[in-house]
Parts: sequence; C-alpha cells; structure tokens
Amino acid sequence: MSDGLGHRDLAQLACLLEATARKPGNVHRCRGFADAGFLDFAVSASVLARHLDPKLVRGFGVGGVVLRAVRETRGLVGHNTNLGMILLLTPMAGVRVRRRLREGLARILDRLSVADTVAVYEAIRLARPGGLGEAPEQDVADEPTVTLREAMGLAADRDAIARQYATGYADVFDLALPTLGDALRAGRPLEAAIVLTHLTLMAGRPDTLIARKRGEAVARESARRAAGVLASGWPDGPGSVEAIREFDEWLRADGHARNPGATADLIAATLYAALCDGTIEFPRHLSGEGWDAGDRL
Repeated sequence: MSDGLGHRDLAQLACLLEATARKPGNVHRCRGFADAGFLDFAVSASVLARHLDPKLVRGFGVGGVVLRAVRETRGLVGHNTNLGMILLLTPMAGVRVRRRLREGLARILDRLSVADTVAVYEAIRLARPGGLGEAPEQDVADEPTVTLREAMGLAADRDAIARQYATGYADVFDLALPTLGDALRAGRPLEAAIVLTHLTLMAGRPDTLIARKRGEAVARESARRAAGVLASGWPDGPGSVEAIREFDEWLRADGHARNPGATADLIAATLYAALCDGTIEFPRHLSGEGWDAGDRL
C-alpha cells in the first residue's frame, strides 16, 4: 500500500493508470476518439480526485459526492468521460481503512439511501451516458422510491457498474484483482498486467456498454474475441500481437460504438483496490520495463 498517498491521490493515480494503458478499444495516450481524447480523461481524473475523500462521502453521502463530481467534470470537460468511474470509486473512497477496503465497502453499500438514489439519478441524467434506454422499474427519468443499492440491483443484469453495487464489487475483488496480481507476480510490466486484466474481464463479463449500444450479440462477440486473444498467449505467444491489434481495430470500428467503456470503469476500480492493498507497490518505475508493454500492443 502507498501509505504516503491519500484517498484522493490513489483515485487520481488509478484513473491515470487506466487511461494511459493501451487497452484494446479504449481511449489511451496513443489513441483517441473523434469526441474524446486522453487529455479529457486526464482532466476528469483530476476533477474526480477532488471529491474522493472519506470526510466528503460521510458529509454529502455517496449520491451527493457522485452528483458534485459529475457536475464539475461536465463543467470542465463538457461531456461524459467518467460517470462509471465516479459511481464505482465514490463508495470505495468512503472507506477510511484502506487495507480493509472490501469489508468497509460492504458497510457503505448497505447504508445507501433513497436520497443517494435521487442524487445519482440526477447525475446520470446530467452525464447522459451512451446507450441509456428505459427501465421497467425505477427508471432514471422518474423519482426513485428505493435505496441506491436496491435500484442498482434492478439494473445488475444489464449494467456492469450496477452489478458491482449489487454484488459487493465481486468482479473487482474476485476476478480482476487476482488477475492483475498474478500478472505482476509473474514479472509483467504494469501496462501488460492491466491489459491482461482488461482482456480477462471482457472475456468473462461481456461489456455492458457495448451491449447497450450494439446489442447482446455484439457484446458476446467482443467477449469471444477477447478470449481468443488470451488463447493466443498474448503477450508472448506467436501471432498474439497480431491478434490483439486486430481485436483493437474491430472494437474501434463502427464509430467506436464497440468501445468497452464499462470494462474500463472496472479497471479503474481494480487499480484503486490494487493501490490500497499493495498489489501495486511503490516506488515503481513507470517507464521502461516497469511499465511499458512495448511493441506487443
């Protein structure tokens, strides 16, 4: 654990690491979209970090902090870059004892209220995330009558962020974090470990942003292709570099509507957890072999 860094520092670092790693289909330091680039995400990380502190979460509630962060991000960036990250990182940042993150997070999720739901629904309407449709119960266009965790439970089968609220961040703690840790213990550069985690999540949990924008069949196809890259032995297997590059180009086709944005949000939450529990240790060289996956991406 990086004991010299506060909650805000860890949140900003997690978001910057997520945005910098050259993950297939996402914005990163070498690739962008027509309407969003790396600097949008860097600025958004700085804005978000201002709000992620246990005192603020206790004072304004999870929903209140989410709404404040979305408002300020939209005021500076002008569009939605990180709603999912805000929703995932705010409860995590409310845990005061970082080494007991999962236990503390469970308590925060259990205490969520209807007021939190009201504020989060307002934040979602303000952010206007891509592919947002209508829900049969507790739609974001309506006045909610259930707690935020209950509302997220109703959406858990169609939204990866909602699924984390409903399951206590099971995808983060039971799949992504162990994958990241195994890759780092195997001597992988941090960027390669992040990309391996990204691929593992995509293969095991079809990206829900892709599903909202292009349908379940395309989301399942993205999962099949991610599994294919893993099966190729990336980053070491023969032909694996070509496989990941082909996957990246496929995700970026169709006006980047196949952007695995929900997976990127889970990666940011995973990196925050990894910084809290020491999976990612400092001091660490974030250049050369300590970071860069080189020409394997």
